[in-house]
Amino acid sequence: MTLKKTLTIAGSDTSAGAGMQADLKAFQEHGTYGMVALTVVVTMDPKTWSHTVTPLPTELLQKQIDTALSTGVDAIKTGMLSTEEIIQMASKAIQASGTDKIVIDPVMVCKGEDEVLNPGNTTAMIQYLLPHATVVTPNLFEAGQLAGTTTPKTIEQMQAAAVKIHELGAKNVVIKGGKALVHDKAVDLFYNGVEFKLLETEKVSSTYNHGAGCTFAASICANLANGLTVEESVIEAKEFVSAAIKHGWALNEHVGPVMHGAKPRFGAPEVTVTTIPNYVKA
Repeated sequence: MTLKKTLTIAGSDTSAGAGMQADLKAFQEHGTYGMVALTVVVTMDPKTWSHTVTPLPTELLQKQIDTALSTGVDAIKTGMLSTEEIIQMASKAIQASGTDKIVIDPVMVCKGEDEVLNPGNTTAMIQYLLPHATVVTPNLFEAGQLAGTTTPKTIEQMQAAAVKIHELGAKNVVIKGGKALVHDKAVDLFYNGVEFKLLETEKVSSTYNHGAGCTFAASICANLANGLTVEESVIEAKEFVSAAIKHGWALNEHVGPVMHGAKPRFGAPEVTVTTIPNYVKA
């Protein structure tokens, strides 16, 4: 058996719910062979669960990238890229890889933290990563940062942000509304430059959703590697992460990660896909 090879250029979440740990779990569940080029290590204060982000030497990151690319990768996902230099390194790795199956998860903050990792990162992502993105998967805050707008709060504002992000070079945009959007469903918006589609599932009351964004993007990456279309990849990833959130669990009193193996074990919530009218600029 020959497995498709997926590479994540991302950080390590020591609690293992998000970051490269979540990516590898999602890659495995989707039947691909996952590899890692580690950018940072995120640790937590045991008492307060506040985060410390420790970058690895860039020389070590480059050696990891060279090692992974030498095997021939089928798809690449990026996650936490803590500096502008690391973002540029990820961009060069993408160009050197020879694959056009690229998922950019534009991580800007650690969950539970409000401070952007590096104010210059957004500009660097726009310049160096979005032009290579087969799919970019911002949450509402990240979508507003990339689009240069306020954080979207409605479907129409999500559409406006998606158009701007697409114009920056991303071929496909998925804005993750989840349960944070003012809507009666858990909603994500998919835009391919031609039409908008809403992906909806029932909202889950659980707060055990740590790692949901990483898991969603990694699932898209694995699906692309396995030959699914972009839309098929996104819809299946929505199913996968919805099941993972539904069956999330408490790791400790501070955090509850999603359950990455939930879909094959318990099934997945139904995803309703609806084409909606195109956004019209005012």
